[in-house]
Amino acid sequence: MKTMKKMELEKAYNPKKFEERIYERWKEAGCFQPRGESGEKPYVMVIPPPNVTGVLHMGHGLDHTLQDSMIRFHRMRGEPTLWLPGTDHAGIATQNVVEKRLKKQGKSRREIGREAFVEEAWKVKAEHHAVISRQMARIGDSVDWSRERFTMDEGLSRAVREVFVALYERDLLYKGNYLVNWCAGCGTALADDEVEHEDTPGALYYLRYPRTDGSGFLELATTRPETLLGDTAVAVHPDDARYAAHIGETVSLPLAERAIPVIADEYVDRAFGTGVVKITPAHDPNDWEVGKRHGLPVINILTPEGRLNAEVPEKYRGLTVKEARALALRDLKENGFFVKEEAVTHAVGHCYRCHTVIEPFLSEQWFVRMKPLADKALAAWERGDIAFHPKRWENTYKHWLLNIKDWCISRQLWWGHRIPAWYCQTCGKTTVSREDIAVCPHCGGEVERDPDVLDTWFSSWLWPFSTLGWENAACDTEDFRRFYPTSALVTGYDIIFFWVSRMIMAGLEFTGAAPFRDIFIHGLVRDKQGRKMSKSAGNGLDPVELVDEFGADAVKFTLAFLCAQGQDIPLDKETFKLGSKFANKIWNASRYILMNLEGRNLVENPTLLPIDTWIYSRLNNTAKTVSAAFLSYRYNDAASAAYEYFWNDFCDWYVEATKLSFRAAGGAADEEKDRAATVLLDALAESLRLLHPLLPFVTEEIYGFLPNAGGLLITAPYPEYDEKRNAPETEAQFAFLQDIIRSIRTLRSECAVPSEKKVTALIKVAERSGFEKSLAEHADLIKALANVGELAIDAALAGAEAGGKRPKQAIGLAGTGFEAFVHIAGAVDLDFLKRKFSKERDKDTQFIASLQTKLSNEDFLQRAPPELIAGERRKLEETLKRVDKITSYIRDMEAQ
Repeated sequence: MKTMKKMELEKAYNPKKFEERIYERWKEAGCFQPRGESGEKPYVMVIPPPNVTGVLHMGHGLDHTLQDSMIRFHRMRGEPTLWLPGTDHAGIATQNVVEKRLKKQGKSRREIGREAFVEEAWKVKAEHHAVISRQMARIGDSVDWSRERFTMDEGLSRAVREVFVALYERDLLYKGNYLVNWCAGCGTALADDEVEHEDTPGALYYLRYPRTDGSGFLELATTRPETLLGDTAVAVHPDDARYAAHIGETVSLPLAERAIPVIADEYVDRAFGTGVVKITPAHDPNDWEVGKRHGLPVINILTPEGRLNAEVPEKYRGLTVKEARALALRDLKENGFFVKEEAVTHAVGHCYRCHTVIEPFLSEQWFVRMKPLADKALAAWERGDIAFHPKRWENTYKHWLLNIKDWCISRQLWWGHRIPAWYCQTCGKTTVSREDIAVCPHCGGEVERDPDVLDTWFSSWLWPFSTLGWENAACDTEDFRRFYPTSALVTGYDIIFFWVSRMIMAGLEFTGAAPFRDIFIHGLVRDKQGRKMSKSAGNGLDPVELVDEFGADAVKFTLAFLCAQGQDIPLDKETFKLGSKFANKIWNASRYILMNLEGRNLVENPTLLPIDTWIYSRLNNTAKTVSAAFLSYRYNDAASAAYEYFWNDFCDWYVEATKLSFRAAGGAADEEKDRAATVLLDALAESLRLLHPLLPFVTEEIYGFLPNAGGLLITAPYPEYDEKRNAPETEAQFAFLQDIIRSIRTLRSECAVPSEKKVTALIKVAERSGFEKSLAEHADLIKALANVGELAIDAALAGAEAGGKRPKQAIGLAGTGFEAFVHIAGAVDLDFLKRKFSKERDKDTQFIASLQTKLSNEDFLQRAPPELIAGERRKLEETLKRVDKITSYIRDMEAQ
């Protein structure tokens, strides 16, 4: 028998005093590394690598919270668990950061040269990586730091080169002149899914193109008058009778004095503008396709810097697109080519990084042939190799794969994986190689390496296997064998195209297996107005600042609690008080228990009272619910079940009920106190294990104070459902008792009975209900928890001596299987209470009349949204019930 001492937790919950200490202890003990035998099935996740250009934002906070809780859950289940961390080199973003720094110094990348520029980029990487690592530790990410990776470390760089060469050898990679999305701000091409389209006010300009035979004009409409300098045709629909006679003729291009043909193509929308459109193959993707069908010349009028080039008349050369538009419109008006303009709103593409307007631009780039890869990824989904949670994202995945376009992977940057292609200056052949070459392998001539780098996502799509040591098809590292494929991916829906789908393609193509089975797609964090949080909008929240104010557990629990599948999460700082209050509740309840251990002895195999059986049954069923929720990625259900159990069942009922044992007096009092303390500590320890994945720090700190616990909580076993602990009859009995206690508590609150005043109650139960014995046995519990002084139970049914008489001026309450009569005359001023209730009833009656008038108004019923109508009907129903209750209270108080 072990005699215990009082354990003093600090009076106030202050996570700053222990969170960092606990994290370092976990880390030093190797708790984040996978344990167990190599043959055991592991649970593995790779972290979506944050960019090394910035710091973690609230989106990362959500993403990391969900992954961390899942990893902790599986770790406590005894599975070898790996959560692999790392960061992304973020090509365009990092290059922008470095260029801005150089600009402040009065320098440019061209001035310092490529090698020095890359050195500066590595410095930026080091700075931001250090910040990100500290942030991840601060929010409690239980990642295996010993396996941390970076998309440009040596191993991943070898994997990137291997994949590029392999794709080239498999004829899945090609280079050619194509129309690409060009960002003049970043000076590089972008893939289609790196372009963000925004509705922008603009104008539709109507212009006249003179027919070269001098017989008149063809009128057309365009939103881009400056690009007419690159027109190589005008087009009409082949079935448009208005223009059938002009097909095959030529028109004179305004401002450029070039004759261009009139062609017929079904692409033309006869209802748009005049039914005639200008065709500029080098600066519009649809025109590019028309140009290919008709063999039109392609005239690129822009420089990589976004200015007009030597292909246009001299007066326009060197102008920006905006400047060229203004000058072209002026000249068109002065020369009689301008007809009118109409205001329109149209979708304009912007760079996802610097927000510059994207220009369709003819350029030589490297592309991946995506359809063969997409077909495999689609087949994997159809076979059930991968599963999306929520399931609806499967439709998005399928649609994108069925409509996929080739992926432009070259970027005109200096920071990133340089393309392993060399061009011979003598024979003109291209060599793609796994190793650097000095001379052309075909003719021995001098070679020049491709100056471009690969799209950042080209390294990221290899992340699940390259981080585990895969570098080529012959790869056989221990980590790759043991941990690939991974178990699950947790990420936001905004990168399904950028990253998720491509990882699946790469995994299937190069390892023969999908990189993960489960894909949980969570919503985005938004502000309370529903706007996406962003630095530019100024509405973002810093997760580390929130941790400093509320504690990591408060942030983590709040995010998990609010993360309902398929829904975005509206947040402001006040929201995190939810998690803070819960962490405080855990702290204060545990502190109370530990403070009452002085002189108590731990008992082996203590006898369980019905209330103990009840709490273990509730804990058992809650563990089942939470586990099922985690396994199906229903984070909010896991968090809410854990919350309801600990706050309501454990604290508000069980801990309060055990106070009866600790107040016991008499010869057997010490034995009862020892028994109660032992069971209470055991229930607390198991409850902390239940809560740990959601609130790891506060539970670990408290667990370390428990005299009945040993070792670290992070690796303690998670509660498992045991059918033997299930006690449905006991739960039903206590649900009955709780209903009685709640009814009396509610009445006390509504009648404003002071807490120090006790009331008298008579309880009747239905004959042969099965609750008579439990009610009699737990009379002291009802008196204690409902603050009842005298409690009588109907003699005819429960054997008490109170008889069936109803106390004078007692208020009647009814519940399932019972009636309670509560005498409050000695606790409150009945006359005052009757006047109060009468006023409330009058007010509610007026409110009922107004609701009934509104709900009988046909105009309201036809025009109002269904949810508003349903809300008004709920208000009416609730107010009618309240009036009935108040009326019964008044009647009972007036009864003699």
